[in-house]
Amino acid sequence: MGWSAPVDLYCERIGSDLLAEPLNAISNIAFFLAAFIAARHALASSRARGDLFLWLLITLVIVIGAGSTIFHVAATRWSVLADVVPITLFIVAFFLYAMRRFLGLNWLAALMVTAAFYFASWVFGQSLPPEFMNGSGNYLPVFIALLGVGSLLMVRNHPAGPWLAGAAGIFLFSLTFRTIDNAICSLLPIGVHYFWHVLNGIMLFLLLEAGVRFGRREAPGV
Repeated sequence: MGWSAPVDLYCERIGSDLLAEPLNAISNIAFFLAAFIAARHALASSRARGDLFLWLLITLVIVIGAGSTIFHVAATRWSVLADVVPITLFIVAFFLYAMRRFLGLNWLAALMVTAAFYFASWVFGQSLPPEFMNGSGNYLPVFIALLGVGSLLMVRNHPAGPWLAGAAGIFLFSLTFRTIDNAICSLLPIGVHYFWHVLNGIMLFLLLEAGVRFGRREAPGV
């Protein structure tokens, strides 16, 4: 199979046309809205305005929206990379951001923990059969990380804790919709994958907003 080979992963796609997944494509606006609102709030904050790390995360959310739109329009093997790579980059970047800005680890410790998280997530994903959770099983470490870090922050009375824990709750719902999409094709031909986009847009906004409000520029180096 070449890079231009078609990919059909979701209920809504019933042909090879560019507009064969209109809901899955249009619903990506949620990512652009999340980035736009977070950017406005960052510009209004004297502390967050100059936070380059935060602006990198906001930019990655825009790229996620663009990549997902490309994938659901083109639906080819090469467009899968446009969808997956930005998501992976954001996951790693935000985990590092949380370690550094919320938990207060120094750069070396934050990088080591982030590398360990990425490696463990990769090993976990490789151990799963492709059909497990309709391919959504790879995202389970992300849910666990959000819930775990959010819970730890709440134990420490860090104000970002409820935001990350809330994002974990929303992500659990979005994972559910992504998982059941193919299983309900006979009942609902348009599927429910677009809810994955909408809920993830909300989830990413919560993470960005936590950074805008509570991301410390100077970590104590714990």
